[in-house]
Amino acid sequence: MNSPMNWAANVPIVIAGVLGLAVLIAMASLIHRQRRSDRPARSRGWRLALLLAAQPILAVLLYLSLPPPPLRTQAGTMVVATAGAAQSGAAIVGEVQIGLPEAPLSAERERVPDLATALRRHPGTQRLRVIGAGLEARDRDAARGLAIEFQPPALPRGVVGVWAPSRVGVGATFAVHGRVQGLQDGTVELLDPGRQRVDRIAPDRDGGFALSAVARGPGLTGFTLRLRDARQRVIEKIELPISVLPDAQPKVLVLAGAPGPELKYLRRWALDAGLKLQTQISVGAGMQLGDAPVALNAATLAGFDLVVLDERAWDALGAPQREALMAAMRTGLGVILRIAGPLSPRMRAQLRELGFELGVGADSIAMRLSAPAIDEDAIRARLGPGSEHAPRSRDQPVAAVPALTRRNLSLAGPKVQTLLRDADGNAFAVWRANGQGRIGLWSLGDSFVLALAGRDDLHAQLWSQAFATLARAKPRDTLRIEGVARQGERMALCGLADDAQVSDPQNKSLSLLIDPVRGAERCAAFWPDAAGWHGLKQGERTTAFFVLGRDDAPGLRANELREATLALVSSQSNTAPAADASSRDRAKSMFASDVPRGTAWPWFLAWLICAAGLWWLERSRLGRYGAAAAEQT
Repeated sequence: MNSPMNWAANVPIVIAGVLGLAVLIAMASLIHRQRRSDRPARSRGWRLALLLAAQPILAVLLYLSLPPPPLRTQAGTMVVATAGAAQSGAAIVGEVQIGLPEAPLSAERERVPDLATALRRHPGTQRLRVIGAGLEARDRDAARGLAIEFQPPALPRGVVGVWAPSRVGVGATFAVHGRVQGLQDGTVELLDPGRQRVDRIAPDRDGGFALSAVARGPGLTGFTLRLRDARQRVIEKIELPISVLPDAQPKVLVLAGAPGPELKYLRRWALDAGLKLQTQISVGAGMQLGDAPVALNAATLAGFDLVVLDERAWDALGAPQREALMAAMRTGLGVILRIAGPLSPRMRAQLRELGFELGVGADSIAMRLSAPAIDEDAIRARLGPGSEHAPRSRDQPVAAVPALTRRNLSLAGPKVQTLLRDADGNAFAVWRANGQGRIGLWSLGDSFVLALAGRDDLHAQLWSQAFATLARAKPRDTLRIEGVARQGERMALCGLADDAQVSDPQNKSLSLLIDPVRGAERCAAFWPDAAGWHGLKQGERTTAFFVLGRDDAPGLRANELREATLALVSSQSNTAPAADASSRDRAKSMFASDVPRGTAWPWFLAWLICAAGLWWLERSRLGRYGAAAAEQT
């Protein structure tokens, strides 16, 4: 059966058919009377032609007065009011105005639950004029394929963009990038979970900023982004949830030719950072200190992510051990070679084969690290309260960065990448790829002086950056989140197993249904009902992700809607085919009942005048053969 909407759309076609049939009957009747009538009653040629032409003219005028012609200039345009739209605006004749649920109430707008419903109610729509903040994720799929006009409003004052890692390892230094709006002469601060400021910066001219911090303890933590204006008043705070993973730390093998303070403080930092450390220190005469010795072969090295050794330990390696180390490196193992003393010609040749040109320098020279671009309060927060045996007061002055020494080596070579530089721009740590792994050279000989001087933060930062760069690459988490994780909004979780489940902050579990259309991506839609930490459980593994509240970070929310709607606008790049299709649709819409039409009375008045004139002509003797004979008589 035809629906009522389809029947209404067919009414103009039925009317046109009936009128066309009536025209044919009337014209046939005129011709029949012309042939059957006597000569005096017959019409002359011009009179018969006028009577025949009047029939289709009257039919067309009558049709136009029943369904008036559409307003072609504005037909098919829908004004879509979204969040923050004006209460009322200048309406153009023929435009359909609808209001989505988040739009302000207005008597001029038709309220609809979503855009798809509005398009079903108005099937002639060809273009959208979006006013307000922009389209929600609920309505973007329905808008695809239509011409969209969108003038985004100004973004609110505050944070409009933040890019921060969701998962980091214990002891790792991570960066937070973002953009603010309307913060002239203001500052952006980063607070740790203890609400201590660890970094601060003034945004650049475009509002961009970059901050950094160190993830200390494992678990689900929350850093805070705080904005201050020129008067140092807090104008916004945004939580940055970060999952600090203990199992992301590499397993490290440390080989040393002799004990020393550099090795001592390196081991202390590694253990404090939660690294899995295996240490072997040679003291001569075949004796070793540290953990139980392990054999350097392919099977043993496959269980480590990073090997740290000095020049003495390297020289002490036998040919099979060195070959096993090189083979493990080509399969992904990372190696750090600490150079604190003179190098033998054989070792220089071996490093040259690996792609390093060390030059002729061999002595130690003084160097100084660049001072961090943060104030003393942030440095104290990064240093922390110290340990039980060496507590650090909150008001204790921050020590200056001490002078250090490094080996005077050029550390050059093809495809050599710089890892760390001193204050003068000279590299003291470099690395180079070797197969799937990396090998790095470290010429700094007394980084322990930083720890002795009370600058544990710089000591940890140097070694953390080196370990993170050179350690074996961990397999990436297969979980990928599409969309914004916000309460009440649709998001997609991809890379799922068949038994994937999501648990909310109240520990309520929900099984996910994988969309077969996405194929190997294995994605499932999810609508979070609550804000906070959620857990994705797949087998024995649980991955945490955070969901923002509906009203959290209004600047981020406004920018999300703005960018998503502008992306829809930019996707309609091929305007010429769209215009042609619009013209065809407008031609078809002449018979559509949902298209706005003009007034009917002018067409009806024209039909009435023509019908009266035709009635008078048919009943008069003007143009008949008998009229001329009567005049002669």
